[in-house]
Amino acid sequence: MPINILMPALSPTMEKGNLAKWLKKEGDKVKSGDVIAEIETDKATMEVEAIDEGTIAKILVPEGTQDVAVNDVIAVLAGEGEDVAAASTGAARPGPSAGQHKAPEKAAAAPAQAPAPSAPKADLTAAAPVGPAARGNGHGRVFSSPLARRLAKDAGIEIARIVGTGPHGRIIARDVEQAKEQVKSGKAPEAPTPAIAPTMSDKQVLALFEPGSYDIIPHDGMRRTIAQRLTASIQSVPHFYLTIDCDIGKLLAAREEVNAAAPKDKEKKPLYKLSVNDFIIKAMAVALQKNPNCNVSWTDSGMLKHHHSDVGVAVAMPGGLITPIIRKAETKTLSAISSEMKDFAARARARKLKPEEYQGGTTAVSNLGMFGISHFTAVINPPHATILAVGASEERTVVKGGKIEIAHMMSVTLSCDHRAIDGALGAELIGTFKQLIENPVMMMV
Repeated sequence: MPINILMPALSPTMEKGNLAKWLKKEGDKVKSGDVIAEIETDKATMEVEAIDEGTIAKILVPEGTQDVAVNDVIAVLAGEGEDVAAASTGAARPGPSAGQHKAPEKAAAAPAQAPAPSAPKADLTAAAPVGPAARGNGHGRVFSSPLARRLAKDAGIEIARIVGTGPHGRIIARDVEQAKEQVKSGKAPEAPTPAIAPTMSDKQVLALFEPGSYDIIPHDGMRRTIAQRLTASIQSVPHFYLTIDCDIGKLLAAREEVNAAAPKDKEKKPLYKLSVNDFIIKAMAVALQKNPNCNVSWTDSGMLKHHHSDVGVAVAMPGGLITPIIRKAETKTLSAISSEMKDFAARARARKLKPEEYQGGTTAVSNLGMFGISHFTAVINPPHATILAVGASEERTVVKGGKIEIAHMMSVTLSCDHRAIDGALGAELIGTFKQLIENPVMMMV
């Protein structure tokens, strides 16, 4: 039966691509693993290889065609022993989304009536990208990358017994390496089992534990919302992470001096007491103003470039966390930020914040330093394009001017939405933050 070759997805978010070049022509025989075409995305050109053996019966989308939709039929493969002419005649035509350039007249002349029983099935594919987005067809074939097949062959492992963890269950190099480790440890790779969904059902989870060995605590609305939002974020937002170490010796000295000079109320209590986190909020706000292309939110229709730095601050509370927002933080004094955060934290733990006080914002800060955590990464909370994870301040040995000294160091990690912020731009933002936090007087300039 003829098999449709579909436009493959080269990334999870790819919707269209350019068919740059055909490396096979009509009438050419191909076997599994043969490179048959080159596909261009906005960032790379990738080769597409055949999965099935047969003969190229008809090319429906000519090379040079732009904006071919994923899953559009680009060619038809006649299987072994099939009549190539018949497969060509029954070829499905690409839809109107196949590209900006029209196909040749001979392709346009393909029959418009419903295909005969021997026409290719739309749910089959005879091609897969040599890269991270192979597409399976659900008909029992073992889909794997060329590198994985070579590694498995060299190791003497039957590839059909390896469980694939790549997109759509494709077997990739790391799966083979894991199988090799199992063989070394005396545990042969088990035959593939159906993939477990990212979230197992209640029944599947409970079946793993002895009845009576646990208590079930129902989720409240906050925990469900946190789970939904962060799952959606990590699945749909391409995160990357930038870590830098900051010497906060000057900051600690300035904080001590400012707190000592704080005015007192009638009861002789200081009107404010600055925390390190107050400086971090201010530094992040000013850094975004100095790097306005990072003070953004991604939307499909365009980039939102914000005028002010509205900094959300993660506050732990029973059953979860919430992120109240310091609006226009770049315009506020450290004492004002400190006072606002104390009020937010108290009302957050009492669940008395108003929606407008925790919804929106342009970035966020998550500080686990008070728990002794030296380094971690945080999940972006859309519509933010960044979040800063702050570790503990600790004394470390550093080299200054060729001499070993003791310094108060703090590691911070910036998570960035790669759709909105590229690596170099994110590096500029975290570099500016480092300058400000190491020289707090610069926040006032």
